[in-house]
Amino acid sequence: MIAKVIGIGGIFFRSENPKALQAWYHEHLGFPRGDDDHPMAVFRFDEDIASGRAGYAIWSPFAKDTTYFDPSHSDYMINFRVDDLEGLLSSLKDKGVKIVDGPKEEPPYGTFAWIIDPEGSKIELWEPPEIQE
Repeated sequence: MIAKVIGIGGIFFRSENPKALQAWYHEHLGFPRGDDDHPMAVFRFDEDIASGRAGYAIWSPFAKDTTYFDPSHSDYMINFRVDDLEGLLSSLKDKGVKIVDGPKEEPPYGTFAWIIDPEGSKIELWEPPEIQE
């Protein structure tokens, strides 16, 4: 099996006022609410839960001055869900793709790594955790 991306895990972007923007999306579009420290919306996928992996995507505004996207200068970062992070990182390394950090396990969320695409945008790769019974 070749390691690959299996979906979008989240869209992260810079915002002038993340809390106010999240409140607007909650009020006008019915987005689920994050907490005060992390204004975001988590969308759960039941079909992924049936496969034994945590299934959700995150929409999350970040402060305009966030360093989380560094070394990229882009105003966004996409998080891709992957089926085999170690295998994918090995393949990417062999192909000369710049790996910024990872793999880094962050229980209970799963394992993460970060790469840079050809235009300098930081991409977050995420292997969701197995669901614990």
